[in-house]
Amino acid sequence: MNWIVEILGSSIGKKLLMALTGLSFLFFLVAHLAGNLTLYGGQDAFTSYAEHLHALGPLITVFEVGLLTLAIVHVFTGTILFLQNRRARATRYVANARAGGRTLGSATMPYTGFVILLFVIWHLIQFHFVDKSQTTIWHIVAAAFQNPLYVTLYMVAMLVVAVHVSHGFWSLFQTLGANHPKYMPAIMVLGLAVSVIFAVGFGFLPIYVALTV
Repeated sequence: MNWIVEILGSSIGKKLLMALTGLSFLFFLVAHLAGNLTLYGGQDAFTSYAEHLHALGPLITVFEVGLLTLAIVHVFTGTILFLQNRRARATRYVANARAGGRTLGSATMPYTGFVILLFVIWHLIQFHFVDKSQTTIWHIVAAAFQNPLYVTLYMVAMLVVAVHVSHGFWSLFQTLGANHPKYMPAIMVLGLAVSVIFAVGFGFLPIYVALTV
């Protein structure tokens, strides 16, 4: 166990932990977006998707708690690295200039990560940890997206996610050692494309629901 503590206590260990938790969250976003796209199919399609999820029983709760735990670990570790970097170099967030320099995503990573964590907690309370005995998840979602304030906050949160992913995507590859100069520009473009897909894919859902329900 000591070697685990030593690794996680090092800067490299923390960055690796950031990469692995970030990768897990990235996979979740892909799966979650795929499921949420059933909203475009209407009530029956989304309800069928939700029922398949809830058929997993306690595994869903375990997954949700696990997701929240990963988010907390990711943000906590990122905050520690941010403070260490600032003390060591007197900068707010150090990015490898060869891998992409200082961008909006790199400059705001600690802050966007914290905002995303708050959104995840709020999102779970709003849609998952609620009494569904007298209603369905479809009606809960539809009611939430009829609220202009909620729609605005949701869309802003998705933009924050996109900004975070735009840097986190290629930073993940860099941490894992896949940062060859020949491929890094393509990875950065791919990261930007993925962030745009998340922003558009998630961001337009509340507008669609609000206009069609």
